[in-house]
Order: sequence, then structure tokens, then C-alpha cells
Amino acid sequence: MYSNILFSATAIALLAQQAATAPASPPTGSQVLANTSYGPIPDESSYYSTYPEKAPPFPANITAPVLNTTYGPPGPDDLMWQNLLSAEWIIYSFYQTAVEMFNTSSFTSLSLPNTTYMRIVSIRDNEAGHLRIFQDQISSNSIKPGACQYEFPFTTTSDFLALQNLIEIASMAFLTGLVQQGKLNTTKGALTAIGETETRHLVWGLIDVWNVDPFAGPADTSFPYANQILDTTNTFVVDGSCPSENPTYPSPRQNLPPISTATNTTSVAPGSTVEFVFSDAENQPSFSAEKEYYVVWFHGVENVTVAFDTGSNETVIPGRFEERGLIVGVVADEVGAPTLESVVAGPVYLLEQPSGLGTMLSSL
Repeated sequence: MYSNILFSATAIALLAQQAATAPASPPTGSQVLANTSYGPIPDESSYYSTYPEKAPPFPANITAPVLNTTYGPPGPDDLMWQNLLSAEWIIYSFYQTAVEMFNTSSFTSLSLPNTTYMRIVSIRDNEAGHLRIFQDQISSNSIKPGACQYEFPFTTTSDFLALQNLIEIASMAFLTGLVQQGKLNTTKGALTAIGETETRHLVWGLIDVWNVDPFAGPADTSFPYANQILDTTNTFVVDGSCPSENPTYPSPRQNLPPISTATNTTSVAPGSTVEFVFSDAENQPSFSAEKEYYVVWFHGVENVTVAFDTGSNETVIPGRFEERGLIVGVVADEVGAPTLESVVAGPVYLLEQPSGLGTMLSSL
């Protein structure tokens, strides 16, 4: 499964020499981040690609919220950027945890390329740059959310790499939804640019780590309800750990019943029958006997509606889908899930590349 590529110690040393070091957290606290010119500026510095240390890079070394410095109506896309910044704290922390936990030999022991750990470090650096970009997009009339405490379900490099694949492709899916929320053209352009970077992260993993075809067909999956995907990342947030100043994440929040597939699932390939599990005992869907319910599957730019048996919780993954990329499913009370309110549970993620990994992750 894994490929071998040599990476010289000289190249690693050169990379470290070229990289900047993290600025210490300033004595004036998080409010210095209200100044968009403070610290390394994304895309004007190599810092967010080449910072090599295990210690958190800027601005992740300043975790408190940044309070508004002016008063007035929020910017037209402030709420969306606040949601995205809170999500980015989770994604950044996922990589930071791995950077601190592992080292080069953690990956070479799996016969992975010598470059693997440094690639993870570089992705962590990119995600730190996203933190700064998103902070700067929020107007001075609104709070910039700070970090919470997070717990991730991995202890080994193998588990981390499996989740990395899912997190990157899910990030691309929620960015397609956020683009549809954006009111300013500059917002839509920025979100598209971030999505392109997340695609690079995913493609690297598919090629170097999993040694599979990285192409996902003519279009990656577009999912219209970004906040529903963002809400599923709350599973990584330690209850009660978020700063009191942080806005609700995501806002607005539906708090839909989460979905996974049954642990005896053998395939999530198109055409397969799967059983849904609603694993949160305190957040179960309420199905009315007078209504019909459906599973609406999103893949590429299409969605397909199939029947959902509320007795057995079984449904079928549309056989017409190409076995590539990501398939996202929700339970809805209307064909096509045409509105946010029509979705009553989910989403669930079916990763098609590599296929065995998708079966495992869908039941988490």
C-alpha cells in the first residue's frame, strides 16, 4: 500500500535553516491580533509553509478570543468567517497534535517516505496561516473566536493518517457550502482559494501515503449546508472548554442527530445497502408515522434521493455514482432536501478512496 521515496538529511536541514521561528506570545495578549499587520502575513512570508518546530506557530500560540475594537453592525460575512475560524481551530489542532505526538520515524516505520512527517508539519503551517487569514476577514465590529480544548480519536500514525484523509475531503465539502453563503465576491474568491489548498493536502496523502489514484472524477462533492458539516466537528471539542466570549459554533446550529453506519458494514461503494446508526442516545431523530423519509445523497454536483426505512434504518447508496471522492448523505423529509429545515439527521460521510478506509471511517 505504501510507497518509498528517499528524502536527504541535507534537504531537511536546509528547510529548517530557511524557516522562521515562532514569535513568543506578546505581553499585551490576544488583542494584538486585532492589528492585521501584526506578525507574519500569509502569502507574503514563507513562515506558513516552512516553520519546522513542534511548538505552536503564530497565530496559534495566541489562543484567546480577540474582542471587537469598534462598535456597529457586523460585516456582511462576519458570521460565516466566525464559523470558519472556529472550525479552523479544530483542523489546525488536529495537525498540531500529530506534529507534537509523532516524528519522522513514526512514519518511516510504516515504510512511508522520509518526507511524510515534514509534509504533515507543512500542512500544520498552512492551517496556521488559515487561522490568520480568517481572523483578518472578520471585521473589527465582531469577535474573533479563540481556541477550545480538543480531543481526537487517534493514538497511532495509522489512525491519524486515516482521519487526515477524511478531514481534508470533508473540509472541501463544507467550503463548497460556505461559498454559497458568502455575500461578497472577495469572500467567495478567498474560500475557493482555501479549498484549492485543502485539495493539495488531500492529493498528497492519496499519492504518497495511500498510493491510490488521487483523481475524484470531474467534480468534487458540493454540499449546500455547510453548518451541518461543521457541527459534526463538535465531536472533537471538549465540553465546556470553549472561551465564554466565543459565539455559538456553528451559528445557526441545528444540532441534528449524528449518523454513522453499522459496525458490520462491509462496503460503502455505490450500490451497497447500508444501515444507519443514530449513536447519540440524547439526540435521536423523531420520525412521524404520517411522513415519508428519504436519504438524499450528494456526490459531485448531483444529489439523488432514495427511500429510507425508518424501521430498519436501511438505505441504498445510489449505484449510478462513480466510486470516487466523497459521498455525503442526510436523512430528509423532502425529496432532494431542498431546504436546511428539511434535513432531520446527518450528515454521514462515505469516503470512496481508498475504499477499505471509507468502510472503517463511516462507522465511527
